[in-house]
Amino acid sequence: MNYICWVIEIFIVMKIAIFGKQYHSSYREVLQELFNTLVGLGCKICIEREFVDMLLSDTTLQLPDMSYICNNNFDADMALSIGGDGTFLHTATCIGNKGIPILGINTGHLGFLADLSDNEVGVALQEILKGQYQVEERTLLQVEAQGIEDLWPYSLNEVAILKQDSSSMISIRTAINDDYFNTYQADGLVIATPTGSTAYALSAGGPILMPQAANWVLAPVAPHSFTVRPLVVNDDVTISLQVSCRTGKFMLSCDGRSVQLPAGTTITLRKASFTIKVVKGNNHTFSKTLRNKLMWGVDKRD
Repeated sequence: MNYICWVIEIFIVMKIAIFGKQYHSSYREVLQELFNTLVGLGCKICIEREFVDMLLSDTTLQLPDMSYICNNNFDADMALSIGGDGTFLHTATCIGNKGIPILGINTGHLGFLADLSDNEVGVALQEILKGQYQVEERTLLQVEAQGIEDLWPYSLNEVAILKQDSSSMISIRTAINDDYFNTYQADGLVIATPTGSTAYALSAGGPILMPQAANWVLAPVAPHSFTVRPLVVNDDVTISLQVSCRTGKFMLSCDGRSVQLPAGTTITLRKASFTIKVVKGNNHTFSKTLRNKLMWGVDKRD
């Protein structure tokens, strides 16, 4: 008796959520290639409603069949962030603790998080949607303080304590695990995750951390003491901050989302209970990112 073996190829239809904060006709071709690739792979597409309104302003852009994302009540297999690192941070706030991996497609400038360049969208996206990618889990800071009820209290990059005016410094009393550490007299203090070590903390003189490092960076902004330097601490500690200043108010910023708080407010920082999953192509490594973005290893004499 002859047996015939039928091989059935099963295609998994992926649902892709797309986020963006702005649109410019200069990356029309990139978006068109992106949409064509997703449609060609049979993906279901949902797009942030505010971003759709921007895309509709370009009548030459052919939009795919899609559903709208109007609030946080959505699900997807993967999220695409179209823009720069600011858009990626916005996407992370929309994803929250859903565990949806995020792929950043860079139509901005430097792009450490959104590092898939516009000239590799077509090929790279096909590989990624066929499962040829890695997922990096990035830790977040969780913020607790009175007066931040309207602020999403998590930061993928950093939490910054900043003075409110240009006339005088602020004093930031800092304790680590309830042990008094230092009072920073400065224009501010940045507490950064490994992801945020290449952002605000870097401009304040802080070190760059590998994404998987289990650490935070404390980097003072324009400290009024020559001996005060950035500090690296374990990410399992609890950091307590209390600000005093002449104006009676200061700024708390979480990845650029800010709120004004009165002096004397106690701010508590600890590691969040969830992570943000970042999609990286198999040929994208942090070492390559540093070389490409910061020109490490480049010698003009060569």
